Amino acid sequence: MVRLLKNCTLLLTLVLPYSVFAGSAADDIYAMDPHARATPPGVINTAIFLMFKNKGNTAHSLVSANTSIAKSTELHTHIKADGMMKMVPVKQIDLPAQTTVTLKSGGDHIMLIGLNAALKPGQEVALKLTFEDGSQKDLTVPTRKTGVSKPMHGHKHKM
Repeated sequence: MVRLLKNCTLLLTLVLPYSVFAGSAADDIYAMDPHARATPPGVINTAIFLMFKNKGNTAHSLVSANTSIAKSTELHTHIKADGMMKMVPVKQIDLPAQTTVTLKSGGDHIMLIGLNAALKPGQEVALKLTFEDGSQKDLTVPTRKTGVSKPMHGHKHKM
């Protein structure tokens, strides 16, 4: 009987997908302090910032984000090119195992392009995150006033 159980366990280990034994990205990743930047009237783009804590033993990646309040939602970072800082889309944001990754102004962030309306402080944004393994996490993101908006001279934004 013991031998039969060992053989069944071995068979299940070989047949069942790895995700049954390991946590999904959505299970391993905790979103902390998410917030969207409020916009003045007429401004149609903004960003969402937060910290991701990967409490799992497996590296994961954020591969997309989606919200209905904007025409497009993209993962972005800043790079220095030709002496200027530029925002550029990226295919993913890596979330190494047992690490905290901060999405912030001037670094990696989630860009909301073509807002349906200005975002006001206190307004909530429904955001769906998708990870490399297909798992998803839904967030409710509060909007905050984050200081005086400055013109983004020297920033080029690829649409």
